[in-house]
Amino acid sequence: MFLASLPRPLRLALYALATAILLAMCLVPQQDLPSAHMGDKIEHSIAWFVLTMTGLLLSHHRPLAIAAFAIGLGVAVELLQAIMGFGRHGDWRDLVADTLGVAVALVIYALVRRLRRR
Repeated sequence: MFLASLPRPLRLALYALATAILLAMCLVPQQDLPSAHMGDKIEHSIAWFVLTMTGLLLSHHRPLAIAAFAIGLGVAVELLQAIMGFGRHGDWRDLVADTLGVAVALVIYALVRRLRRR
């Protein structure tokens, strides 16, 4: 896969950029965010799906570590939202949506890998 063949420092930088963008979207004041009109939980699932799939495409050797990082980031985001204000509120249901996005990414990734082996 092309992305996984990039130099490791570049792959880490790209994943750090994806993580930083997600953190910015989750931690800026609520009124500063554009609305996608999809619903908060769907937006969370999509965001964590994209983060996880980005990690898997950049480094396919450690899928469970990538998933664990994404879920840990979801926990950290919800805790930060609960304590920092800015019109944001920590919500365990957001964490469930994040985890669902991670799980869907893992399933799709595993299916694609299995199909490519054949």
